[in-house]
Amino acid sequence: MVAATPTVTRAGHPLPDGPPYDVTVIGAGVVGTAIARELARRPLRTALVEATDDIANGTSKANTAILHTGFDAVPGTLEARLVREGRHLLSGYATRTGIPVERVGALLVAWDRDQLDALPGLLAKAGRNGYHAARLLDARETAAREPHLGPGALGALEIPDEAVICPWTTPLAYATEAVRAGVHLHLDCPVQDIAYAPGLHTLTTGRGTLRTRLLINAAGLHADAIDRLLGLDTFTVRPRRGQLIVFDKLARDLVRHILLPVPTAAGKGVLVAPTVFGNVLLGPTAEDLDDKQDTGSTAEGLALLREKGRRVLPRLLDEDVTAVYAGLRAATGQEDYRITAHPDRALVTVGGIRSTGLTASMAIAEYVVSLLPDAGLDPGEPVAPVPPAMPDLGEGSVRPYLDAESIARDPAYGTIVCHCERVTEGEIRDALASVLPPRSTDGLARRTRAGNGRCQGFHCGPALRARIERGRP
Repeated sequence: MVAATPTVTRAGHPLPDGPPYDVTVIGAGVVGTAIARELARRPLRTALVEATDDIANGTSKANTAILHTGFDAVPGTLEARLVREGRHLLSGYATRTGIPVERVGALLVAWDRDQLDALPGLLAKAGRNGYHAARLLDARETAAREPHLGPGALGALEIPDEAVICPWTTPLAYATEAVRAGVHLHLDCPVQDIAYAPGLHTLTTGRGTLRTRLLINAAGLHADAIDRLLGLDTFTVRPRRGQLIVFDKLARDLVRHILLPVPTAAGKGVLVAPTVFGNVLLGPTAEDLDDKQDTGSTAEGLALLREKGRRVLPRLLDEDVTAVYAGLRAATGQEDYRITAHPDRALVTVGGIRSTGLTASMAIAEYVVSLLPDAGLDPGEPVAPVPPAMPDLGEGSVRPYLDAESIARDPAYGTIVCHCERVTEGEIRDALASVLPPRSTDGLARRTRAGNGRCQGFHCGPALRARIERGRP
């Protein structure tokens, strides 16, 4: 594949003129960017439009960052299949691109007799989902695996292949690869209306008009609203808020696995998990809301998390809290993805992608492209991708500030700007000079970790903002 000149447009600039796009993807979260990457391998003129000023700015930036095995998915569902396939695809892609992954394994811990009695059924369910490495642990083995567990654990189901991954580098890698291969990324471009005549969609956006032969709706929390612009009313997204607490890196030695509760109908419940950045997560809550913008944390939600966490890992609650955050998941009332081709509207809807969307993203993309002929477009034959080399933000790698060879070649990698996260001048410079440079300190944090540490940018924040301002065209 011959690399194309990257095309990224932002607020203040009109959309480019030219013939209609063959395909336009609405929504640049982890699923939308994965689809754009897959389309970039085809002989198609493709656009990716995003309402905000950065990719992965919604659900994709605020999740538990777990690379799931799919052991507890509903057998036979599309979600179960795509999570199973997606785990293998994303694991391989992470290795090729430098996305940090840690295979820490998971323990599904039983705290009462009913939960203990449910574990054999979950083991059998894992087998029906094609996962056969799970095994039951008794109380002694469970305590040996996790010596800091709270008292009273009766046993566990071990899932050795569960892993944690960087949730920010993943969509950034997808989008970078897509843009380098010729996909046009239009940021600050909310879709306000859609008119469809056979063979052509006309999108009215906050930055002008865009025309496309086929539309892929990957708008996440707003997928139902986009469908309704085209006269479809097949599902409603009700946001489900998940609040989480991030504990300091000094808490990392308290936990060796992802510690999961026995799941309920409301979700997988409150977990304790390490992160690839060296912290520990506690959460999420599961609160059904009406407001698709309500990502605030609440005293009640955080109190609930602390109550749950105290039983699982009592000493964790004595550790310092680095941050709290909340994300919204696209719940639709159906325990499966809602991915449908609509040939009469030249549309593929990708809805109801819940917390497993990160794991399944590459498989979702392949599945969506396989539906394009049904929606009226032959995608053509794929060509070999050219994956980008991404900065490894994980604590499991040698960070630039510790890499003597890198510092010898370029002293900027030895000049620390964010002391909490040990982020260097060289890393910030590279992010600002990348194909998709950040436009805010939040965007810079997702690309480098700068500002994500104990002081939450109190010390380095002004310097980071000044660098971003200098880097803007």
